[in-house]
Amino acid sequence: MNAFRPGLLPSILVLLLFPCLIALGFWQLARAEEKRELLAAHQAQQQAAPISIDELEQHPNPAYTRVQLQGFFDARHTVLLDNRTRDGKAGVEVLQPFYDQASGLWLLLNRGWLPWPDRRIPPTFATPDTPLRLQATVYVPLGEAFQLHSEPVATGWPRLVTEVKPDALWQQLGRGGLSYEVRLEPGPASFQGDWPIIAMSPDKHIGYAVQWFALAAALLGLFIYLGLFNARETRHEPSHRHA
Repeated sequence: MNAFRPGLLPSILVLLLFPCLIALGFWQLARAEEKRELLAAHQAQQQAAPISIDELEQHPNPAYTRVQLQGFFDARHTVLLDNRTRDGKAGVEVLQPFYDQASGLWLLLNRGWLPWPDRRIPPTFATPDTPLRLQATVYVPLGEAFQLHSEPVATGWPRLVTEVKPDALWQQLGRGGLSYEVRLEPGPASFQGDWPIIAMSPDKHIGYAVQWFALAAALLGLFIYLGLFNARETRHEPSHRHA
C-alpha cells in the first residue's frame, strides 16, 4: 500500500466519475447501434411495396412504412411546421389533412418544405381539389412512437406550429385519424422533401463514445500517476527524530 497513495478525495472523485464516463461511452455505442438499425429498417421499407392504411393498422412497426392513399385534401385546415431549414434557408413544412377513402381515416400528410422569406406573410401554395392517388411514408419520431400529445386550442388557419401532433388536430376537428405524420413521396402534390432520416449519424455517436472512453482513460491514468507520485514523495520525506 505504501507504493500507491492517491489520497482520499481523488479516490472518491474517481469512484464517482469513472463509472459515469464509461456508462456514457457505452450509451453512445448503444445509440450508434440504434441508428444503424433505424437506417437499415428505413432502407428495407423504402424497397417494399406500399400497403393500404387498413394493412398499416395491423403492422407491428409502422415507422417508415410506405402506404398507398386514395382520396382528397382538406385545404382549409393547413398546418405549417415552423423552423424548418434547407440549405441554410428558413422555411416551413406544409401539412394538410388528407381523407383516405379506402380506410375512412384522415391522415396528416406532410407535403414537404417551402421557403418563407418574410414571416409577416404566410407562404402561398396551391392545393389539389380533385381526388388523388398518392404514395407516402409513415414517419414516427424516434422514441415517441405511441405518445399522444395535447396542445392548447389555437384559432386561425393556416396554423403555425413547432411540433406535429396529429391526435390533437383530429380531436379539435372531431375526426377519426391516423396518429402518425405521413410524408408524401415526390409527385405532383409534393413540395421539397429530402427529410433527414436521423439527426445524428452512427459515426458521430461512435466519435462521442471514443471521447468519453478517452476521458475515462485519462482520469484513470491521472489517478494512477497521483497515487505513485504521492507514494514516492512520502518515501523521500526526511524523518525528524528527536534524540
